Amino acid sequence: MTDLRYPIGRFEPREHYSQEDITDAIGRIQSLPTRLAKAIAGLTDAQLDTPYRESGWTVRQVVHHVADSHMNAYIRTKWTLTEDTPTIKAYLEKLWAQTAENSSPPTVSIDLLSALHQRWVSLLKTLTPSQLQMSFNHPQTGKQVSLDRMIAMYAWHGDHHLAHITNLKQGRNW
Repeated sequence: MTDLRYPIGRFEPREHYSQEDITDAIGRIQSLPTRLAKAIAGLTDAQLDTPYRESGWTVRQVVHHVADSHMNAYIRTKWTLTEDTPTIKAYLEKLWAQTAENSSPPTVSIDLLSALHQRWVSLLKTLTPSQLQMSFNHPQTGKQVSLDRMIAMYAWHGDHHLAHITNLKQGRNW
């Protein structure tokens, strides 16, 4: 049986990312708001409030989480480009998913993602090979994360959560 938590598998970082890898990842980040909007189009409030797995987040929470997470990624990108190997601020994503505004329509977060990704992708497309190697320190893992790896990870992250929604829809025949 497939692990419902990781419908496309876990993110597997590489030691090296080619320019083609980065271009593909940026394209996936760029298209995510449209793909998410399509995935939730026509869902009722009851469907939006259905968890994608037992004890998992609801579709609504997943969409709001993606916006929260990608806002943090954008800020991490800016810190990395403007500071010398900064230590980023981690956040408690499970608690963020429970704050009051997460009951709002998920289209609010789709709209936010559309604007955010327009800015983020615009920046990502300008990065030079040396900038792609710049990194930040993650306080929870103690690891340095390069921008090329972060870009690949967030492309995976969007696809990962999109698959939570599309697999639920397919499994429920929505």
